[in-house]
Amino acid sequence: MAQSDFLYPENPKRRQEVNRLHQQLLDCLSDSFDVTNKLTEVLNTHLGCRLASIEMKRDGTIKENCDIIIQAIMKIQKELQTVDEALKDKLEPTLYRKLQDIKEKETEKIAIVQKVISVILGEATSAASAVAVKLVGSNITTGIINKLVTVLAQIGASLLGSIGVAVLGLGIDMIVRAILGAVEKTQLQAAIKSYEKHLVEFKSASEKYNHAITEVINLVKHQMK
Repeated sequence: MAQSDFLYPENPKRRQEVNRLHQQLLDCLSDSFDVTNKLTEVLNTHLGCRLASIEMKRDGTIKENCDIIIQAIMKIQKELQTVDEALKDKLEPTLYRKLQDIKEKETEKIAIVQKVISVILGEATSAASAVAVKLVGSNITTGIINKLVTVLAQIGASLLGSIGVAVLGLGIDMIVRAILGAVEKTQLQAAIKSYEKHLVEFKSASEKYNHAITEVINLVKHQMK
């Protein structure tokens, strides 16, 4: 038991809580890497993009890994913006507006995109049209992706940003030392609150991102049957 534990008997429990919350944060990061790579594969396969997959930097900090995901998403958004601009250019204004209308049926939107997708991509497939509708013609999906980027940026800029991701193989005391650095162990509770605050937003954003991209993948599979 650390000497400070005699003065602060809750510290051992708080160490375990910091460890648990750190693992949850890494799980969310790992999920975001996986989902971003799935989205990248869909765009490369069906929209002719040439995006590279990404890997978690195991010897890096939380901020470095957040930045890897943010940069990958920004490249994805740039590709989607290019498709969006092409759709806006090729479609009649009334048809383009229908793509943005959340009340319009998805099947109708796919049919609209199908009219011009061959001009944009050089070939016409229902799967490509479905991807364009889900990712370009959906303000909901755009909002979800933007929210994830915002949350990742906030985490990177927070107390947690400088923490290394590869501390879980260490003992709990070593983990706490790696996480808190020079911060007094009496501030363990403050660290816990920081983790909890960011995890609530990160989990929500990550789950919505995962769900949205899973919907895209399932729609593509359905169109290819």
